[in-house]
Amino acid sequence: MRCVGPRARRCGELGGVSACEGVGDVGCGSGALAVGRDRGFGAAAVWAVDPSDRSVAAVRLRHAQVRVEVAWAEKLPFAPQRFDAALAQLVVHFMGDPVAGLREMARVTRADGVVAACVWDHAGGHGPLSLFWRAARELDPNVEDESRLAGARRGHLGELLYAAGVAAIEETILSVAVEHPSFEEWWEPFMLGVGPAGAYVGRLDARRQAQLRDLCRETLPPAPFSVTARAWAARGHT
Repeated sequence: MRCVGPRARRCGELGGVSACEGVGDVGCGSGALAVGRDRGFGAAAVWAVDPSDRSVAAVRLRHAQVRVEVAWAEKLPFAPQRFDAALAQLVVHFMGDPVAGLREMARVTRADGVVAACVWDHAGGHGPLSLFWRAARELDPNVEDESRLAGARRGHLGELLYAAGVAAIEETILSVAVEHPSFEEWWEPFMLGVGPAGAYVGRLDARRQAQLRDLCRETLPPAPFSVTARAWAARGHT
């Protein structure tokens, strides 16, 4: 699940982002820091990277003013001290080397600039996919969920930022409510093979997929429904 619209604004607030010379959106997905157009500095101030060709193409289609290219967090294609702030929205847990990725974000952020990140509370059972993983564990007690991913537990994002050389670290919790008009709309992303949940569904045969889908449907309230989730968030200064 990407952080867009109101969710992206919450991440922007975490990063202390307002009018500025430039913001680096690391792991932009297909949204490219929607906060850019909602907080006054404009999409033209955003520089975005993502390792997925498809995501980069989607950003170019949806946000023509955003400068975006294919790149990994661990090797950002920017000069030192290029940005006023660098944000990683729901991305750190997907980095191959989270400390290296955050260190790169600090490198491209000006002196006393802001490096900020957030990750869903997978370990605490309050992420947007927690219901999915509870259902999966009911059918398969040995399933490997997202609770051990980087930044997904209390205090871990701060530890990672500290290890990356970021100073004056602050941590908080962001809470959001995600509206779903139907169960089918909620379930569809799992069938696309995206992320650990999608990969898990993709490994199931049709019968097991149907069992998991039906169990999730039974657990969720009648549509339309809202899923409330929270994310661990942290920021610091270079």
